Amino acid sequence: MQITRQADYALRAMYYLSKLEPSERAATSLIADEQRIPPSFLAKIISQLSIAGLIHTSRGARGGVSLARPPESISILEVVEAIDGPLTLNECTHSIEGCPFGENCPIRPVWCDAQSELAERLRNTSFAALGVAA
Repeated sequence: MQITRQADYALRAMYYLSKLEPSERAATSLIADEQRIPPSFLAKIISQLSIAGLIHTSRGARGGVSLARPPESISILEVVEAIDGPLTLNECTHSIEGCPFGENCPIRPVWCDAQSELAERLRNTSFAALGVAA
């Protein structure tokens, strides 16, 4: 399993925004430059994050992008799922119908447990916690 490049870029952009003061906005061109994200790609990502309610955008001379909520209330999982959709390690974790072994599959419980543990870790990691020693 590998998250998409788009989700990785979204995480970088959100991390950048999480380091701003609450009333501060950043220009997308600055985010793109400092986080090494292609500007055209970032525009699409910003749109998706805005639709998901994770960021606010405003146009004009005093416009820019800012977090919609405090960094401690936005999880890595929210961002990944806003870009890539629900976290899935294997098809069978969402629907057993695709597995020829069905309920008798010895591997499905391992996939389900691993997916649950990963989702929990990402859900419990906020942007405020990044960069803080555990």
